[in-house]
Amino acid sequence: MPDSPPPPVNLDLRLVQCFTVLAEHRHFGRAAAALHTTQPSLSRQIHRLEQQLGVRLLDRTPRGTELTEAGETFLPLARALLRSATQAMARTRAAARPTRITIGYTTNLIVTSAVRELRHRHPDAEVRTVHLGWNEPRDALLDHRADAVVTRLPFRTGGLRVTVLYDEPRVLVVPVDHHLAGKESVTLDDIADEPLPRVSDPDWNAFWRIDPRPGGGPAPGGPLIDDVEDKAELVAAGQAVAIIPDGEHIGRLRPDLTTIPLEGVEPSQVVLATRADDRNRLVAAFRKIAEAHLRGTR
Repeated sequence: MPDSPPPPVNLDLRLVQCFTVLAEHRHFGRAAAALHTTQPSLSRQIHRLEQQLGVRLLDRTPRGTELTEAGETFLPLARALLRSATQAMARTRAAARPTRITIGYTTNLIVTSAVRELRHRHPDAEVRTVHLGWNEPRDALLDHRADAVVTRLPFRTGGLRVTVLYDEPRVLVVPVDHHLAGKESVTLDDIADEPLPRVSDPDWNAFWRIDPRPGGGPAPGGPLIDDVEDKAELVAAGQAVAIIPDGEHIGRLRPDLTTIPLEGVEPSQVVLATRADDRNRLVAAFRKIAEAHLRGTR
């Protein structure tokens, strides 16, 4: 006897999204506002989802809304389900419209020559560009907000194809009145006690703070920032020094800052990242063009 087909799944993704937003806000009023609906309507939608699942997902308490044990279990699965649905739609649309590509780039990286050449070779294609934050490339690719991204390592590369375009020396940026300003070069020993900015990403901290140092000791502490672009203001105010790629141009754009070559450290790498399983012909075409046009571009 052949296996019986699985029963049909009756799960409304719109209700799943309502649940994830409510789980984030833990408050019906704020969640309803975020979803542009009313509290009674949101309550009905959550009740319908609970009926579909056959479990209670939320409890209302004097402190707000709390997830039940079933709700805590369902939340990461719900988020994964919504992401899978988004990816399924994006891949299906990409297969139906292979003449569309979105190219991302991060701060101080120029993709113009490669984009112009791609448009020249594929005049019927829709070629879009989008600026991404320093910590967005991986998510932008996996969420299909971008199909190719020119950015700098380090970031997590699982599920991605990464092509190194060129190396950039790392330099130290300091205020123009800093005691190291004007030196021909500096080493890590010269900044052994200098505070350096930190972010919440451990890979970024390890590379751009050189933490730990070659001898195994920790890098000096430093102010915590949400956006690495804030480091220029911290450095100018004398609260820290920073290690940056030579192509970042901070010292050239601000008269109160200057850069010094940093000796004895490996360079930064500018890369092209794409999804590993992407078969869009425009992605393959852009990769070849980027390798020819963007190598050594600074």
